[in-house]
Amino acid sequence: MDEKLTVRRAPKYGVFLALGAALGILAAMILTFSFSGTFDESPNTGLVYDQGQVFGFLLLICIPVGLAVTGGLALVLDRTVGRRTRSVRVDHTVDHDDE
Repeated sequence: MDEKLTVRRAPKYGVFLALGAALGILAAMILTFSFSGTFDESPNTGLVYDQGQVFGFLLLICIPVGLAVTGGLALVLDRTVGRRTRSVRVDHTVDHDDE
């Protein structure tokens, strides 16, 4: 029995989102440790923030931005690459085992 199917390639969204989160973490690390900062208190809150706190704040910004950018890239790739489809012939076989 022969059947015709349409096959198209699609990106793996989980891989793109994991890459975006990793890029966000990397960007937060680079931004945190590339600037020396200051030990003065914040004029808005009156607190002094150490590098760990700054890294945490930057993670809250960089990870969602990385997820959005790579997720958008995956959607664009899905729309452009996903348009190319091809038809394939599939043979349907049934295998019975006597044991």
